[in-house]
Amino acid sequence: MAERERNHARPRGVVFLPKAQVMSAEDVNRAVTRMAHEIVERNHGVDDLVLIGLQTGGVPIAERLAATLSALEHADVPCGSLDVAFYRDDIGLRPVLPEAVTDIRMDLTGRTVVMVDDVLFTGRTVRAALNALGEFGRAQMVQLAVMVDRGHRELPIRPDYVGKNLPTSRDELVDVSEAGVMLGGLVSK
Repeated sequence: MAERERNHARPRGVVFLPKAQVMSAEDVNRAVTRMAHEIVERNHGVDDLVLIGLQTGGVPIAERLAATLSALEHADVPCGSLDVAFYRDDIGLRPVLPEAVTDIRMDLTGRTVVMVDDVLFTGRTVRAALNALGEFGRAQMVQLAVMVDRGHRELPIRPDYVGKNLPTSRDELVDVSEAGVMLGGLVSK
């Protein structure tokens, strides 16, 4: 769960209580490196590749992936960010969070876009991101990289690159940060 969601979407009077660390910081680093190698292998290099981090949790992971890809391939890999708040199909059913920065400074037409997010759950954020990407050109291909795939999909969306598959119950929460990945739930203060 990203910082913006931590601060705005949680009901008042409750806090996230971690119950288990499922990935350490080193595990996250290894997953980023592995996903970078998989991206290079699948795309035969990084030519015309663009990484787009979904606000807010996907942005730091996209930046780390871009740095790792650049080091592996000795080429600059552009990285942007995308806020999908106003493209979601559940506006009115849940609070609309304050707008985060969308920063895509290149035309995506003809490029391979790797969308990056921290946690894949229902698939609705990815659906919204696919709609939003159209405003920046027609990508040749769109791929999806996530640090954690926790299941419970409501839409037919599947990631191309996964740091960890983590079966969860619907009421559990997954928190991805620099320190690793925590599994927990909400409890009253």
